[in-house]
Amino acid sequence: MNLPSFKNPSLLKQALTHRSAVNEGRGNSHNERLEFLGDAVLELVVSEFVYLKYPEYQEGKLTQSRTALVRTETLAKLATELDIPQNIFISKGEKRDLEGYNISLLADVVEAVIGAIFIDKGFNAAKEFIYSTLLVNADKKIKSAIKLDSKSKYQEIVQAKGYNSPIYKIIDISGPDHQRIFTAEVIVNRKPMASGKGASKQEAEQKAAKSALEMV
Repeated sequence: MNLPSFKNPSLLKQALTHRSAVNEGRGNSHNERLEFLGDAVLELVVSEFVYLKYPEYQEGKLTQSRTALVRTETLAKLATELDIPQNIFISKGEKRDLEGYNISLLADVVEAVIGAIFIDKGFNAAKEFIYSTLLVNADKKIKSAIKLDSKSKYQEIVQAKGYNSPIYKIIDISGPDHQRIFTAEVIVNRKPMASGKGASKQEAEQKAAKSALEMV
């Protein structure tokens, strides 16, 4: 699978450029602004996709399906399929081989690429890219992710007891840019129940939910 061609190739280079490379003088613009934009485009496209594809789903199931498709692990897998790890511009001090990249970093680059496509060719081109890559075999990806979804399992248990849905809060972020460690806390009825650490916010929340499940 290949990255799309660009009318303005500098946008693709920016999307692939980590902040550390700019700090090292190996570029003029890093990808964080494009990531911000791409994240919004991705959420809109995938929200529309699940809304149209699953007319029988209510809000909770739609949210669960969207989350399964845009989770960090899914985006990072797409990054490897697009050969993004081999093309990232990152500082020599933080350069890692494929196995060494933080999955959150890879997911961020995918979002930046989507933002770059949006700027370069418009919304329809960004939507087409998302449909032809991320949303291929959507049913399978959703089912696979939900099997591993501790947050959904914990939510069912909590709601069965008459409480509102659990709330997740990031309480700490540590580590260098390319290897962030997030700590999440799950709260039920205003009471902290458990915490978890992960390489992304989503992973940390899943770990917190898994810890809470073990205490049920």
